[in-house]
Amino acid sequence: MAIEVRAYTSADAKSATEIWNEVVREGVAFPQEHELDVAAGDEFFKSQSFTGVAVDESGELVALYILHPNNVGRCGHISNASYAVRSNLRGRHIGEIIVKDCIARARELGFRILQFNAVVATNIHARNLYRRLGFTELGTIPGGFRMPDGSFEDIIPQFISLTV
Repeated sequence: MAIEVRAYTSADAKSATEIWNEVVREGVAFPQEHELDVAAGDEFFKSQSFTGVAVDESGELVALYILHPNNVGRCGHISNASYAVRSNLRGRHIGEIIVKDCIARARELGFRILQFNAVVATNIHARNLYRRLGFTELGTIPGGFRMPDGSFEDIIPQFISLTV
């Protein structure tokens, strides 16, 4: 499957929102608890420093990511990102394509660090991908993520330096 990553446009709003909401509904990766409607999704995706969408050879949107500052002021050089891959296409290395694109885009935008605040400890596939790409795990925050069943799972913040 050939994948191209390009900048989000409002024409992507419906598909991007559907994919985003899949991850929200699953409740095991994003902190959000409420789904977005298409208008709110469009506004949300346009408000980021960059939203990248991955499309297959037919032009179907298969994944997306958002990239934005992790903080402000003296910590504004640290970026943060979230990734979503259509559930029926996971395991095909699309996540790796969008994470690599995100790293390159963050560098282009002048960020010096890409940091993930809340990688759920049981998200082994993401953790393995991040490790393979050179991210460092910063430790464990016990019970930092509330799962859909009300239990709490550890989170493992991660970062990668974007300076060469």
